Amino acid sequence: MQEKIREIADRVRELRDLSDISIEDMAGFLKISPELYIQYEQARQDIPASILFEIAARLKVDMSVLLTGKDPHMNVFAVTRKGEGVEVERRSDYKYQNLAANFIHKKAEIFVVTVEPKPEEEDLHKNAHPGQEFNYLLEGELTVYIHDNEITLKEGDCIFFDSNYEHAMRASGDKPAKFLAIIL
Repeated sequence: MQEKIREIADRVRELRDLSDISIEDMAGFLKISPELYIQYEQARQDIPASILFEIAARLKVDMSVLLTGKDPHMNVFAVTRKGEGVEVERRSDYKYQNLAANFIHKKAEIFVVTVEPKPEEEDLHKNAHPGQEFNYLLEGELTVYIHDNEITLKEGDCIFFDSNYEHAMRASGDKPAKFLAIIL
């Protein structure tokens, strides 16, 4: 996994340099410190998927370019077979599988996300990103924390929210939670 993190960080740095965007400008756009941004580009810290989404928007590239180094090429349809989505293990909290990596000019990023259970006393990493998000719970039970609210979802439940507000998820109980996430 460390090699994949390095490859993504290298692509981000190279594209930022080619776009003539300074570290300070990118960090300001992402609302993070330049020091944290440098850690991302040097692969000393994993880049959260929400930050990758924002970086892709700022660089005006498809997120797939950052994840795989390849431009998406499908423009009529793209099929992703079961278990064959582009895996993105950005943090130990969540495992992402991009389900539409090969489709060009997407208006949404679509993932299957798996959240492993962790003790209640462990802090959650909250994130926020531009746009809106739709999550449909496929398996398990998931607690969503958003804007001072705590919502528990069970299999078949869904939530749609403004992702500009800080949010986090925790698998409830001792089983992983798996959900379909659509980021607009």
